[in-house]
Parts: sequence; C-alpha cells; structure tokens
Amino acid sequence: MPVALHALVVDDEQPVLDEPVWLLERDDRIASVRGTRSGADALRLLEQGGIDLVFLDVAMPGLSGLDIARLLGRFRAAPRIVFVTAHEAHAVEAFEMNAADYLLKPIREERLRESVRRVSADGDRGPSAGDEQIAVELGGVTRFVSRASVAHAEAQGDYVRLHVADGTSHLVRTPLGVLADEWAEAGFVRVHRSIVVNLAHVREVRMQAGRCSVVVPSGTELVELQVARRHTRTLRDLIHERAL
Repeated sequence: MPVALHALVVDDEQPVLDEPVWLLERDDRIASVRGTRSGADALRLLEQGGIDLVFLDVAMPGLSGLDIARLLGRFRAAPRIVFVTAHEAHAVEAFEMNAADYLLKPIREERLRESVRRVSADGDRGPSAGDEQIAVELGGVTRFVSRASVAHAEAQGDYVRLHVADGTSHLVRTPLGVLADEWAEAGFVRVHRSIVVNLAHVREVRMQAGRCSVVVPSGTELVELQVARRHTRTLRDLIHERAL
C-alpha cells in the first residue's frame, strides 16, 4: 500500500487556508495535515522534518512561497512542493523549482486530489536521479508531468507530443531534435526521425523480416513503434548496456 503523506498548507488568508486543509483531511492518502498563515512558521515546521508534501501560496507577506521553495532546495530531504496562486505568472519559475504541481485559486477538490495522486505516484516509484518536471498547458491550466513518466515523444510540426505511460498525452513547443539531445542522458533515444522513446518503458524489442520495433505502455494498452533501420543497431546496443 502507498505510504500516507504528511502535508502542510501555507497561505496568509485564513478562509483560503481552511478550504484545502479541510479537503486534505478527507483524503485517505493524507496521514496528517497542518496549516499556517506565516511563511516563517512554515519554515520552522519544515525544518523539524516529517512533512512529505507542502502546498505553498506564491504571494505572501514576508517569506513568500517562492522564497520558501528556494530554501527547501537546500534541504537534504525536501518535501514535494505544490504551488497555489490566483495567477499563472509564476508557472515557469515553479517549473524550474521542480514543483510537483501548480494549482490556481479557487482550488477545486478534483485538482487537489490530482496533486496528491501525483506525489503519491512519485513516492511509489521511488526517487529518480536526474528526473525533471515538464510544464504543459491544458485548458488554460499549467500542469507538471514527470519526465520519467513519459514513455515516448512524437514530433508534430514545431511541437512534440509527450505520450505518458498512463495513456495521457501533452503537447509542448519543443523541436524533437532538441528534446532528444537534452533527454539523452536520462535514457531517451531516437528510434525514428519523428519518435523518441524512453528506454525505461520499453517492454519488448521485436525483430521481424529484418525490421525492428519497440513496445511501450499507453494506459492499459501497449503501443508498437517502428524503429528506422539506421537507428536499430544503436537502440539494441543501448538496451544491452542497460541490461548489464
């Protein structure tokens, strides 16, 4: 069973603080939840340890949520961060701080539960060295997707569609060649001029009639992707190296 999380909510407005605290208390994945209106008090609680997940209001007097997040970056074992704000202006900065999620006020219960699910899922997989959070836009809301959860990426014009192992997909404005180069050290390899796969998610490598393909997950199904001939040898060598 997933380990229950200990959460902290930080917001300088009492009504806005009370709502997520109440909602989190109803979530079976949350072992305990505390709330504070002071950034300084929040930092003291965080320094005591034992907190797995912190919801930070971006704009607060004194220590802001962004200030606290920067300080958490120095912690040996920092909790996962979810930023909460009435504006989207700080989404990029939140992404750079490796936030688990970015919630817009007023907080909807289903979005709050989704944030908890993401952190719970990350905990079940365990820490991943060099993992990143990718900022994606969906219906005017900035969300964050773990790079490690991306099974493959597919070129779509000037964009790339990220296909996540859970079956969801997200469009990002990044050329596939740039993505392939930047993600190579994380185990992503180009198998076709329009496809990059995450070796960690490759379930099968198939050879038939001299042609190679790989099988990756997509929700409850599996997807077979063709490998270009010129990439076949490189792919097989990399998979062999990872198996040693």
